[in-house]
Amino acid sequence: MANQKNGKILAIDDNEDILFSLKLLLKQHVELINTESNPEMIPKLMKQDHYDVILLDMNFTKDAISGQEGYHWLNKILEIDPQAVVLFITAYGDIEKSVKAIKAGATDFILKPWQNEKLLATISSAIKLRRSKDEVSELKTKQKELNAVLDQPFNDFIGTSPEMQQVFSTITKVAVTDANVLILGENGTGKELVARALHRNSARKDEVFVSVDLGSINENLFESELFGHVKGAFTDARTDRPGRFEIASGGTLFLDEIGNLSLPMQAKLLTVLERREVIRVGSNKPIPIDIRLICATNMQLKQMASEEKYRQDLLYRINTVEITLPALRERYEDIPLLANHFLEIYSKKYKKGINPLSKGCLNKLYDYSWPGNVRELQHLMERAIIMADDRNLDPNDFQVSTERNGQEDVEFDSYNLEEVEKNIIQKVLKTNKGNISKAAGELGLTRTSLYRRLEKYGL
Repeated sequence: MANQKNGKILAIDDNEDILFSLKLLLKQHVELINTESNPEMIPKLMKQDHYDVILLDMNFTKDAISGQEGYHWLNKILEIDPQAVVLFITAYGDIEKSVKAIKAGATDFILKPWQNEKLLATISSAIKLRRSKDEVSELKTKQKELNAVLDQPFNDFIGTSPEMQQVFSTITKVAVTDANVLILGENGTGKELVARALHRNSARKDEVFVSVDLGSINENLFESELFGHVKGAFTDARTDRPGRFEIASGGTLFLDEIGNLSLPMQAKLLTVLERREVIRVGSNKPIPIDIRLICATNMQLKQMASEEKYRQDLLYRINTVEITLPALRERYEDIPLLANHFLEIYSKKYKKGINPLSKGCLNKLYDYSWPGNVRELQHLMERAIIMADDRNLDPNDFQVSTERNGQEDVEFDSYNLEEVEKNIIQKVLKTNKGNISKAAGELGLTRTSLYRRLEKYGL
């Protein structure tokens, strides 16, 4: 135990001489040594203090040799503290009983009469064991809390708008399957968050989730990155290396920016998906893969396919189910929810007790078109909180331009009257932030008439 005093010890024995000897020896080496001759005091003593090691006599009744009392109090101790480290104090002839005690939950035993050095070594090891148990318990608790957060179906992205409720409903239905999913949406709408939600709610949730940004992979390195390579396959291939498909096998592979692939790369990807195996660059040995594929893009793949810029057969392969994320300007009613969500996150991060957003702040956010979508709102909220001088944010804390909204005119792609009416309804709804009553009044319609038109145009 060296010279540093370490650990709290509780010793229980009906022999006062034993207790005196233990106290005399251990007080030089541990920070606390409490002794007690009456085992009935154990619950009270354990309630009063936290002990790293408990030394427990096996027999308390005079002339008793069965050790039953020791087992009884061992069980009591472990009921109070399942992590307790208990060392039995036992006579030399009771080794068989001591082994039985270890099976019952004791950590080790100390033979009477003991050798001081061996006793100190045993207690030192027991203290380390207790500290390790505590660390493991703490890690498990943290992991449990983390899992509880991660297990929330859609904790990373939120929304009460009908558009987002439709997205959540689709995720719930699709996640439990192994169907390939294509996620569509503008930059900043949260496509990777959808992919992670699909993974977390799937049968593969305990396996790996591998995300690959195809837009950032050089075409010359495409095969090496995705399918792997063997040593010597090319100049810099100094060792064998698995590709992302191999690494993701058993779990989920998320291919972001799937629309950025050239036609030759599309062909190579399609071959792997059809055969469900990869061949590393420089090898001819096929390696089976088992992945759940999720892809995402902000590009119009169907239009690209019709223009022969994207392989139709690859498009069929990757979009068994399609999920389209709405732009933030299409779900204005979610802005307060999202803004205050980010406010709470960054208030904690930067240790600032910022109050919920005022009506003036929300109006400023409503009046912006959000080309960068939810990601832009997130960054805007973080910056405003970092720069805040007090607990209340002001509309001027949000660096956005609202000039566009005051100048915007309705532009028509056609002069078809139904299309014109649809565009006007969309504009008025947006101007009135989705308020049906206000929009109907501005359009000179009853609420019922407006609802009929909304249904007619699928708005």
